[in-house]
Amino acid sequence: MTTGPRGSSPRVMKTLLALLLLAAPPLVAQATTDSAAPKPKHKTAAAATKKKVVPPPNADSIAQAREDSILDSYWPVKTPDPLPGSILPGKRIVAYYGNLLSKKMGVLGEYEPEEMLRKLDVEVAAWTKADPTTPVQPALHLIAVVAQGAPGKDGRYRLRMDSALIERVAALAAKRNALVFLDVQVGLSNLRDELPRLSGFLARPNFHLGIDPEFSMKDGTPPGKKVGTYDAADVNYASGLLADLVTKYSLPPKVLVVHRFTQHGVTNTKKITLDPRVQIVMDMDGFGPAELKQNTFRKWIKAEPVEFAGWKQFYKPRNDSPRTTIAEILRLHPRPLYIQYQ
Repeated sequence: MTTGPRGSSPRVMKTLLALLLLAAPPLVAQATTDSAAPKPKHKTAAAATKKKVVPPPNADSIAQAREDSILDSYWPVKTPDPLPGSILPGKRIVAYYGNLLSKKMGVLGEYEPEEMLRKLDVEVAAWTKADPTTPVQPALHLIAVVAQGAPGKDGRYRLRMDSALIERVAALAAKRNALVFLDVQVGLSNLRDELPRLSGFLARPNFHLGIDPEFSMKDGTPPGKKVGTYDAADVNYASGLLADLVTKYSLPPKVLVVHRFTQHGVTNTKKITLDPRVQIVMDMDGFGPAELKQNTFRKWIKAEPVEFAGWKQFYKPRNDSPRTTIAEILRLHPRPLYIQYQ
């Protein structure tokens, strides 16, 4: 049985959600208006000064503001100068994620292809209107290696999509001049066994890569039983493979999306090596109401800077309720430059 992102193990996801909710920062008290006193016929300076009473910030909000000031200083990350043809930071990528063979793994496969593309057009227009200073680059993000609930013939708990499916997504992307991301959920396999077989596609100029630590089960636990992990060494391997393709085929820089929504989802982030041939996006991959997701973004993306930031949006109310608005996302620092809809 195919497992999809965030939907693989409700018990694990609900537990993570509860834990993250406990970590969410308290809301800052809002200004209140003193309306009990009768209004004088003529306002005096003293009355004007007493009209509104603003409670002083509490200790938690002061501490968070101080911490945010420190975290803000980490950004933007000092990176190599962008090479010609780099997508980031000049553009914002808006991607539809999923698999054409499943209606439950994301919007990419939930609708008929032409309807799906029309919906993507709407999101591209919305982001363009909200932030006209940053051109939008559409993308289709295909899960090309899908974690499984059963071991399969080789015991790796993953299913590789065939070339014909990838070509179908490539043809759809061509209709919108869109990028194609190939996403990898390795299960009990690993990147060194899964990525080389995709090199032929990744050698195309408009193909890029996503890696999902949630389904990287290094201890042999079947996918969906708990959240998996990648180390900096895994990210560096994926980045190195892409960099070699860029050099070998004289390609524009590649984008590498790394999904993350837990502390141990990616370990040793300070050891991730930056290379101008590969632009690394750490994508905030969790779900929940806006306050929860913003706190997750702050703790695991903002506080552990790598290069660029991303953000995942869910369409289903059971995942994001209420959904974070574009305006709220644009107020985040650092600015998310990769937006994934599922």
